[in-house]
Amino acid sequence: MGAQGQVKVPKEIYEEIMKGNDALKIWLQENEDALLLAEVVFQPLVAEVTKLGYGPCLNDVEIEKIGGDAFLIAYALSDSQHRCVVTLEASKPGRKGANRHIPNVCEDLGIKWINTFELIRRLNFRTSL
Repeated sequence: MGAQGQVKVPKEIYEEIMKGNDALKIWLQENEDALLLAEVVFQPLVAEVTKLGYGPCLNDVEIEKIGGDAFLIAYALSDSQHRCVVTLEASKPGRKGANRHIPNVCEDLGIKWINTFELIRRLNFRTSL
């Protein structure tokens, strides 16, 4: 799906994954050419996502907590008719500021999102295990 352009990982999320030391990191490294999104985010969109999705007056600690999430959502916002965010996070509508979850920020900004299990279902992924 990556080689077909159907599933891509933004650079900012890729870099977060590379900080880990697990099978996902190894798999992503092995498939970087097919999976890495060859695009630079439009910084004003990141600012818009941060302001409208998380809050207008975040401090440095809160910005750090959001991490790559605002970038991920900004990439989807740049082509919201054709893109969908995939996340492991569950909707938590009561959360505020930097504690907001990706699904709720996406919903507020009119961006489609699904969880990882829905992605697997849509891709009709199967394993022999």
